[in-house]
Amino acid sequence: MTQRLDQRFATLKRANRAALVAYIMASDPDHETCFEILRGLPGAGADIIELGFPFTDPMADGPSIQKAALRALKAGGSLKHTLELARRFRETNADTPLILMGYANPIESMGYEVFAEALHASGADGVIIVDLPPEEDAPLRATFAKHDLSIIRLATPTTDDNRLTKVLDGASGFVYYVSVAGVTGANAASAGEVRAAVERLKRATDLPIAVGFGVREPEAARVIAQTADAVVVGSAFVDEIAVGARAQAAERVLRKVAQLSEAVRRARALEGTPA
Repeated sequence: MTQRLDQRFATLKRANRAALVAYIMASDPDHETCFEILRGLPGAGADIIELGFPFTDPMADGPSIQKAALRALKAGGSLKHTLELARRFRETNADTPLILMGYANPIESMGYEVFAEALHASGADGVIIVDLPPEEDAPLRATFAKHDLSIIRLATPTTDDNRLTKVLDGASGFVYYVSVAGVTGANAASAGEVRAAVERLKRATDLPIAVGFGVREPEAARVIAQTADAVVVGSAFVDEIAVGARAQAAERVLRKVAQLSEAVRRARALEGTPA
């Protein structure tokens, strides 16, 4: 629900800190290991969860998440299985916002009405659909409105003022600022560039601003958290699955989440940054 996202950001604003948005790929490296990671994310410090649904042609993603998608598909991952993981998560966690992230093709195949009803039933709060532009998502928004689900839009360094108006029209939950003109896991933008972009977006909307793409290490997360309302990390977490034995994958991922969460939580306190 949009309400769950609104409440989480309001709580964090009162605490004068940014959110850590943690991305993992559903069914990576398999359904049960993924669920172990998923249910452990809030305790490790994730404030909001992005659960990717695997797709064969993830055009906006770099090598790390492309490989994660391939692992997930090999394990039998799909949009249907992603919704099931979301449902299982919501059975034991009523508070942590959970959004799905992926591409339009699997949703088109399912159908907008069916997808919206299934998303609502799963307990998820909304979606980021990378390749569905504002001009083409009106039918999906209409079905989402019936269930108070969010459509989270993307803005980039190349989004001019005219385009930004279209991006913000009908957006809800938060705005996801892609900090680099590239794919996920690319080199991070400079602190000055991110600060200027966040300030520009905040002049244009009251929605929270999350910054992602290229954020891998605590120092980069700390700097972004001084200005943005949320820091999105994905490739750094999915990489932990590939570097060792599957039995310890959840432990590795959650340890990395805790490191990034600590940096985000302490960012403004250390710098004296106002809300």
